[in-house]
Amino acid sequence: MKISHHLDEATLMAYAAGTLGEAHSVVVAAHAAMCPECRAAIRAAEALGGLLLDDQDQTAVSDTCRAATLASLDGVMRATRPAARERGEVPAPLCNLINNMPLSEIKWKTKAPGIAKFDIPLSPGSRTHLQLLRIAPGKMLPDHGHGGEELTLILRGSYSDHTGQYRAGDVADLDEDTEHAPRVDSGGECICLVATEAPTRFKSFWARLAQPFVGI
Repeated sequence: MKISHHLDEATLMAYAAGTLGEAHSVVVAAHAAMCPECRAAIRAAEALGGLLLDDQDQTAVSDTCRAATLASLDGVMRATRPAARERGEVPAPLCNLINNMPLSEIKWKTKAPGIAKFDIPLSPGSRTHLQLLRIAPGKMLPDHGHGGEELTLILRGSYSDHTGQYRAGDVADLDEDTEHAPRVDSGGECICLVATEAPTRFKSFWARLAQPFVGI
């Protein structure tokens, strides 16, 4: 698998530090399970974090805070170790969240012509959202922006926008300043794992009108 689009450095550092939201952490771990380059970058960030902790004045960092930070880094290390995919196209860190189901057995909910989704439950009180999207070949999403950071990992198929083509294994690491109108390539449907902080900001009046029903 050739991966062309990787995680932003700031996202990698936040993940290694344990400060990334729950949904976004799942996408990062899933991408890292597929991408040796980002997996190595996370380990480098972990190592840097460990050095910074060692350099801290012992009076400035409480034992409790230090232990919690180290435990978080240990968890990240375990989550991003190289691992075989457990269910074909589904990366290992995602498997447990969807009860080890292959993508063909997901109970999709059709939200609009050519668009279906599956909401993945997170911890109570989580402020981020995680879902799988399945979009038909050739389908173009309306021009939109994002209410905060959005991470999209391609699991099957591909889509293209003004930033390039995204194929299986690629991740789109977008912030609230990014606007685009992605179109699924004609070769087949596209299935993505998407983490968001806030609802999508559609530019079209009709898209905004339909948004509460579509739930994207």
